[in-house]
Amino acid sequence: MLVVSGSSCRYLAVNVSRLINAPLIPSECKVFPDGEIYVRIDGDVSGKPVAVFQSFALNPNDYLVEFILLTDLVRDLGASKIIAVIPYFAYARQDDRFKPGEALSIKTIASIFKSLNIASIVTVDMHLHRVSNPSELFKIPVYNLSAMELLIDYVMNVFKPESPIVIGPDEESKQWAEIAARRVNIDYDVLEKIRYDSHRVAIKPRGLNIHGRDVIVVDDIISTGGTMAEAVKALRSYGARRVITACTHPILTGQALSKILEAGAEAIVGTDTVPSPVSYVSVKTVIAEFLSRCMI
Repeated sequence: MLVVSGSSCRYLAVNVSRLINAPLIPSECKVFPDGEIYVRIDGDVSGKPVAVFQSFALNPNDYLVEFILLTDLVRDLGASKIIAVIPYFAYARQDDRFKPGEALSIKTIASIFKSLNIASIVTVDMHLHRVSNPSELFKIPVYNLSAMELLIDYVMNVFKPESPIVIGPDEESKQWAEIAARRVNIDYDVLEKIRYDSHRVAIKPRGLNIHGRDVIVVDDIISTGGTMAEAVKALRSYGARRVITACTHPILTGQALSKILEAGAEAIVGTDTVPSPVSYVSVKTVIAEFLSRCMI
């Protein structure tokens, strides 16, 4: 297997390529003065399976176009198989039409992917709520790996919480809370979230017994930080001793980081699916282990 990386994911791609002992093919990705994107690879991929790395975080539109060009280039140069490794998959949240006339963005992206002759997609904690089986949507295998076990291991080892409990900030995060809690054999629950708009939410506890306990709040994405900040405030008001927050994808737009800390969180822990000041945990081992099985 060979590894090719777009501009958003080079560090992670290098680390994974070393773990699986796969040659990394140099690539050049740049933007012309008029805004058009240019890609080039410097190596022979003919007849070889290629893992193309690209995360869609923080600059999703340019990174998506870059990925399309890069993947189609690898196909055109004769790769025997293409595995798309997309640590953060943008547009997955737009999976339903909440108002008349809205685009079903994930469906559109899936249509584009079908034309690229990709064998499979590897992603991490994809934001799936109403799409229960992304493989059916994309018409190719989609392997949705999880970083939750890595995150909870890090929190337990570094912060050594006392009488810990894992909490999801809303019902949609239950799946992540369950994975994290099961990993270390502790209790978990979720809060009730009422969303007023894209920036304003209210969080209500469900009669949880958290007084004097250390709470670990987990979610797949922290974007504006509104949900997580309200969760922290609610938990502190109900007697949590410490609140540590963790997520796979630390998008952290605007003042999200300070908003959560000012709400009373002791720390925020994220992964390197999105480079950030809190990306303490790497998903390289999870991706490398999966790709190693593909190489057998």
